[in-house]
Amino acid sequence: MPQLEVSAWDLAILIGYVVLTRVAFGWFFARQTRGEGAEGFFLAGHRMRWPIIGLSFYVSNMGGSSFVGLPGAGYQNGISVFHYEWMPALLLILFAVFFLPVFLRARIYTAPQYLEQRFGRAPRLAFSAMLLLTSMLVDAPGSLYAGAMVLKTLLPEVSIWITITVAAVAAGVYITFGGLGAVVANDAVQELLILAGGIVISVHAWQAVQSWDEVAQDAKPGALNLMQPADDPNMPWPGIAGVFIVGMYFWCTNQFIIQRALGAQSLDDGRWGALFAGLLKLPNLFILILPGVFATVLYPNLENPDMVFPMLAFDLLPIGLRGFMLAVLAAAMLSSLEAILHSASTLFTMDFVRTVRPDMDSQQLARWGRGAILVFMIFAVVWTPQISRFPTLWQYLQSILSYLTPPVVAVFLLGLFWPRANGTGALAGLAVGVPMGVLAWVSVELWSVVDLQYLYAALLMFGLGLGLVVGASLLTPAPEAAEVEPHLWHASDAAVEPAEAWYRDYRIQSIGLATVTLALVLWWW
Repeated sequence: MPQLEVSAWDLAILIGYVVLTRVAFGWFFARQTRGEGAEGFFLAGHRMRWPIIGLSFYVSNMGGSSFVGLPGAGYQNGISVFHYEWMPALLLILFAVFFLPVFLRARIYTAPQYLEQRFGRAPRLAFSAMLLLTSMLVDAPGSLYAGAMVLKTLLPEVSIWITITVAAVAAGVYITFGGLGAVVANDAVQELLILAGGIVISVHAWQAVQSWDEVAQDAKPGALNLMQPADDPNMPWPGIAGVFIVGMYFWCTNQFIIQRALGAQSLDDGRWGALFAGLLKLPNLFILILPGVFATVLYPNLENPDMVFPMLAFDLLPIGLRGFMLAVLAAAMLSSLEAILHSASTLFTMDFVRTVRPDMDSQQLARWGRGAILVFMIFAVVWTPQISRFPTLWQYLQSILSYLTPPVVAVFLLGLFWPRANGTGALAGLAVGVPMGVLAWVSVELWSVVDLQYLYAALLMFGLGLGLVVGASLLTPAPEAAEVEPHLWHASDAAVEPAEAWYRDYRIQSIGLATVTLALVLWWW
């Protein structure tokens, strides 16, 4: 096993990056947003244009958990994990066509606000509580854990608690003063770093192996095929439907992702930004997943697959580039963590504080939001070490989401497309379906009561959610048509201005993105 060392130059590059991007950007945006209140802090004053939205969508998802988890999953299971990366392209098309027009028409700060307008206050609070739960138990700890594990390998004398705490404080203080504007502006810089870093790793990993034939020969059976048998323990081909369901929650309803689009300057900007993000996800096969497969040739006996990234970065790269890769990891971890903490603050403030204290003015709400960030930051630090109980970071992230999120998807889909769905049905789907998902996850993943692949569990939980919403709605009075109509999707929501040039038509862009995505899937089938 090669010895991994970090030089003083590497650490200097890392520290310089953090200081420049967090202090300089944070100071600038603290001045820019001073006095703007809730709309400026939570939605950046509705000034978001499509390139920034797309970059921010991508970077918010590409946290340390992805940078560490994807190569680790590629090492352990092959390229089948790419299903999580190409599927967003199709899901973001659905978001642009069906979800976003309704959300922007409603002028909402948070996704749960839509549920209140469609179903009433109780479903809104239930969903917001669930989003806060996943943010603090899944999203934020996953990002912190990824970075901490890498630095623990490189700097074993530094406690994991120190790493986690420093990262959380850096992210928390930055967004406390800068708000959404600071987050998305930094995201443009982080995205360039992430792509550059991924390309550097990929090129050096390719050069380190003798040939593609060597990779194909030494990799695990089926590692270079997307489609795996139905009994595969990690990615059975019928489970792709489960990836779609979990992905719809993540890309179409999860606050820390869609908050960028909610701050769009126009519907077109929101749509173009979402489609741009879908396109950016596709190269992850080459810059993150395949290097993990190459590592099976270079380091065949790694005990922990999550160590693939530091092995590639600090065994193959020279001094200087190693520091650059540390900066890339910091960019991924901090950007994702900032997005998560900011969205959690938005949920808590706009869905709970404003509900209890509707008389609060915009400045007071912004102050509550800043205070909430600090509380959530502490909670994430305390919970993060629990992830070490799972074989890989990726398994932890995807398993818990597969149990918790499908009932949410059922509620939103029926809310958008089925006028008969009512508040009782939505509340049943969320207040019964999500807790049952938690119980099922604990029973299956922690206690091993039954043997059930988590993507199949996602299908079962989605069916349960549909049954709860439909059953409870049909057993109770139908909602008033006039109250429901404004919150349904209509064919007119898909229309574009007739004067638009053809290349600006999001429908043509969507067809192009879908074509490229499906061609890539078929090539690696």
